[in-house]
Amino acid sequence: MKFRYYIFLLLLLVFFSCEKVFMKKDSENSPKENFEYLWQTLDQRYSFFTYKGIDWDGIHDKYAPEVKEDMNDRELFEVLANMLNELRDGHVNLHSGSDVSHYWNWFLDYPSNYEASIVEANYLKDDYHISGPLLNTIIDSIGYIYCGSFSTAIKAGEIDYVIERFKDLKGVIIDVRNNGGGNLEGAMILASRFADTKRHTQDTYFKKGPGHDDFHLPVATYISPAGPQQFLKKVIVLSNRKCYSSTNQFVQTMRVMPHVVIMGDTTGGGGGTPISHELPNGWIFRYSSDMTVAPDGFNLEHGIPPDVVVSLKPADASQGIDTMIEKALDEMN
Repeated sequence: MKFRYYIFLLLLLVFFSCEKVFMKKDSENSPKENFEYLWQTLDQRYSFFTYKGIDWDGIHDKYAPEVKEDMNDRELFEVLANMLNELRDGHVNLHSGSDVSHYWNWFLDYPSNYEASIVEANYLKDDYHISGPLLNTIIDSIGYIYCGSFSTAIKAGEIDYVIERFKDLKGVIIDVRNNGGGNLEGAMILASRFADTKRHTQDTYFKKGPGHDDFHLPVATYISPAGPQQFLKKVIVLSNRKCYSSTNQFVQTMRVMPHVVIMGDTTGGGGGTPISHELPNGWIFRYSSDMTVAPDGFNLEHGIPPDVVVSLKPADASQGIDTMIEKALDEMN
């Protein structure tokens, strides 16, 4: 009987121990715990609080009362997504497995300044070459490259082929409108074929502590010529508000070169490197972990203004004319 009694006590001990484990796990995965974990992680690691003038403590007090212990996943997702959108950062989002939050306002309040159908029908036409992600053709003795994404890495041989094709032309237009970014290495491979010498392009500030202004000293980034040859005659880069992230850095890299002109609209920005982190409930969130500035101290987060402002005119677009390409061609000629 004593043996059975001890077994019974052992089972009770195991049961209540397991219950404590499960209670602890449930507590860690509670809406409040996930909210606090998300808020605190960004409080210590997000890089643009001071630059954007964000009262993160005030945002905590705004959204904390909306978090209820009996809320479902969808309701929690909405609260967390709304809080993240207060950062006004396209690199900040939340993945729940069934939805992804995004901050879209970095381009919605601006004209699109790009009509793909016009470019395809009237400028690329049927005689363009496809060199990886680089669509390239020749318009009136001017080379034209359209790169709509850096998600597919640009291989050295692809851009070297284009440079060889364009080497005797008097100028090149690089159109990166609507390029939302992707592989930064590919963007720099493209830029290196237009570099005349080693040039300082930007400085990066990495976080070193939990304070909003705890940054290491800046780390400088440079661009240098690469490949068998470079194109060093006049280059015009066409940009608009959908040029984001690595495309933003591509435009910054190109603008330090004396033979390059940036034309169009201000880029979309995205000056921080995004990294991912996991909530206790398994959801993934992403945030900007550092801060990049131009050599003159200009912060790249909110976009790079063009040297020459040009917009796509509706009257031109209705006739199949791309105002920005035409302006670039005029400048070349």
